[in-house]
Amino acid sequence: MGDAMKILVTGGAGFIGSAVVRTALARGHEVVNFDSLTYAANLDNLAGCEGAQGYAFVRGDICDPDAVAAALEAHQPDAIMHLAAESHVDRSIDGPGAFVETNIVGTYRLLQAARGYRDRLPAERASRFRFHHVSTDEVYGTLGTEGLFTEETPYKPNSPYSASKASSDFLVRAWGETYGLPVVTSNCSNNYGPCQHPEKLIPVVILNALEGRAIPVYGAGENIRDWLFVDDHADALLLVLAQGRLGETYNIGGCNERRNIDLVRTICGLMDERRPKNRPHEELIEFVTDRPGHDLRYAIDASKIERELGWLPSVTVEEGMRRTVDWYLENEDWWRAVRARGHAGDRIGLGGKR
Repeated sequence: MGDAMKILVTGGAGFIGSAVVRTALARGHEVVNFDSLTYAANLDNLAGCEGAQGYAFVRGDICDPDAVAAALEAHQPDAIMHLAAESHVDRSIDGPGAFVETNIVGTYRLLQAARGYRDRLPAERASRFRFHHVSTDEVYGTLGTEGLFTEETPYKPNSPYSASKASSDFLVRAWGETYGLPVVTSNCSNNYGPCQHPEKLIPVVILNALEGRAIPVYGAGENIRDWLFVDDHADALLLVLAQGRLGETYNIGGCNERRNIDLVRTICGLMDERRPKNRPHEELIEFVTDRPGHDLRYAIDASKIERELGWLPSVTVEEGMRRTVDWYLENEDWWRAVRARGHAGDRIGLGGKR
């Protein structure tokens, strides 16, 4: 593919999507941000992009085939990066239907629209078209204390969220194999960084520590995750889009494994330095009932993307956590506005709803 592209990014107002949009624009790409603006989306994540040359925003739902088709025809992108998804595991436990609708049905409708759009392109443009599906390492299930997820690890999703993402991965593969849609898939480890919705673990810890509220830690805090700074992820995604081999999957990891309890204590230590109180923030930690079906450990073998595309994460978890804590402390208006739209920070995900 050429250096500069016009990319339609679904979910471009979300946490990872907005990082992709900002990075793509900074590198000279044109971007069409297609987003339905659900609770997790936030146009404030894109401050500075509006009005930028080469940027367009379209409010639309991937489950609406007419809206998708209209956006494709109007903007004529060279590629689609599919990041629109319901993504919070706890929410999927309480209300799995939205995850089935958006992540499975929505992906199907987007694939169909992409297929029809590409079929109408002139041969030269059709040959350059790409569909990049952005997924998660949670599709692989859970690891014990040893081992890493590779691109060949069998799928074994354990939550409604990861099952819906696994299903969407299989749909993308099938549209590549059956219909010849030029697809590439990436599966990433846990992302963190600026602009992450306050319902996720790291913002919860930072904001609860700031406000002197209990910091909830599931179970005994022994669950292990591999943490990937969101800007590193955006860099990898654009590389996979441009240079990844069609039909292939690339695992993107941060090479930063941490137990949840250790991660929480690290953040508490940073808060002790930046917002000291009369007692250590670590004393706010409260162990709570574990998440149903909580996977023990995720860890990614990212050697394929390093070997084929030369990508390595650049941000250590220590540096990334410092940058993330400082961002939330410096951007109180951002997170207070999110809260004002209805996120109270209450515990969800105990399976009480249908």
